[in-house]
Amino acid sequence: ITDLKNEIFVEYNGLLPNLFVEGKSAVVEGLLKDKKYFIATTILAKHDENYMPPEVANSLKKNKLNK
Repeated sequence: ITDLKNEIFVEYNGLLPNLFVEGKSAVVEGLLKDKKYFIATTILAKHDENYMPPEVANSLKKNKLNK
């Protein structure tokens, strides 16, 4: 993973999300072992700013109808 200034090696033993693509943003959770080595427990592919999970969209629709 890089922030374009620094790089860190990430170890992850699981299935990557379908939307995970090299060069795109991701959220990685886990344990930093040292300055250059991270053990990931979760990797989430980031959506664009317009994405809304279906559960959230449905909840918002229900709340609008109940007002």
